[in-house]
Amino acid sequence: MAHKKVLVLGGNFGGLTAALAVRHELHGEVDVRVVSQSDEFIFNPSLIWLPFGKRRPSDLSFPLAPTFDTHGIDFVHAAATGLDLAGKKVMTSSATYDYDYLVIATGYRNNFAAVPGLGPGGNAYTITTLEDAIHAGEGWRRFLSNPGDIVIGASQGAGCFGAAYEYLFNVSHQLRKAGLKKQVKLTYVSSEPFLGHFGIGGLPHGEALLGMFLKKERIEAVVNTAMDHVDEGRLVLSDDRTFDFSYSMIIPPFVGQDFIRDTPGIADDKGYVKVRDTYQTNDYDDVYAVGIAAQVTVPWQSAVPVGIPKTGFPTERMAHVAARNIAAQIKGEPLGSHEAFGDMPAVCVMDAGNNGVIILADKMLPPRGHGILIPGPQAHA
Repeated sequence: MAHKKVLVLGGNFGGLTAALAVRHELHGEVDVRVVSQSDEFIFNPSLIWLPFGKRRPSDLSFPLAPTFDTHGIDFVHAAATGLDLAGKKVMTSSATYDYDYLVIATGYRNNFAAVPGLGPGGNAYTITTLEDAIHAGEGWRRFLSNPGDIVIGASQGAGCFGAAYEYLFNVSHQLRKAGLKKQVKLTYVSSEPFLGHFGIGGLPHGEALLGMFLKKERIEAVVNTAMDHVDEGRLVLSDDRTFDFSYSMIIPPFVGQDFIRDTPGIADDKGYVKVRDTYQTNDYDDVYAVGIAAQVTVPWQSAVPVGIPKTGFPTERMAHVAARNIAAQIKGEPLGSHEAFGDMPAVCVMDAGNNGVIILADKMLPPRGHGILIPGPQAHA
């Protein structure tokens, strides 16, 4: 009897985990193919260190093909370009592939249009892709030869606040190492309603802890604000306040892939796929979405739009839920794996230059039973 075909789109945290987990759940009795526009896995959490020379690109990447080959998974280095969900086919830049089960793990794109002056050739750096982080490092080295004030921030709609905080404190640490700390004004600008919101609603004492960290590092914070645009050497907020800088790194909002957004009936206007707590799409039992590609409903309203972080740990949780449910479907068993995004535990280790914070909570989103932030050098990498 022919094996069922599982097609996975994307080869980073969500795609890699889903592909390996499906093979494991079915003890190899399944044909798994991964289609990815990139032929390398990038460990995105380490991009914060690359601009300062604490990591090299080769330290946080590896080729996908050998890993998949070792596990009996077919790898196709190509870009997905369209979905035929009724016909169970995926069009790519190299060929069309059919499937019995589909996992969409296509990640994100930077939405630089949210703040004019961001993006390639713009007036501020970001670190959300390997190429972006390399450029941020080039700018940092130029800054060291001609220092001035610095602005680090996360724009309206951004969700990756942990990276913004990590970069902020690593910049502060690097300034101290370079003997520049006293002469550089360092400002943090964020759409968060309050310090330590992190895009997950905050945790007990988080605002006070982050405030203490910023005070210790002599960092000025501006929160609950939107960015209007970035001129050369100047950030302009929506209320017309301005912050001049010689170096700036800003985390933009993310959006999904265009071909996902353009597929009728499965995605919102940002290109995120609407899913159930099984990570099946709302209308197709044989189509799953995990990681940033999956839509998560924000359980609050804020004056300035705030996104939700879905990278890393929650992406892997989603991928395992999807893999277990696909395995159950193939074996003819009822689906037994359910985990809404907000009910996942929150686990994060945030580096802060020469210090850090471990973030733990019973649920990713409120209401929660408990949550804690543990500061100390044990969280520093």
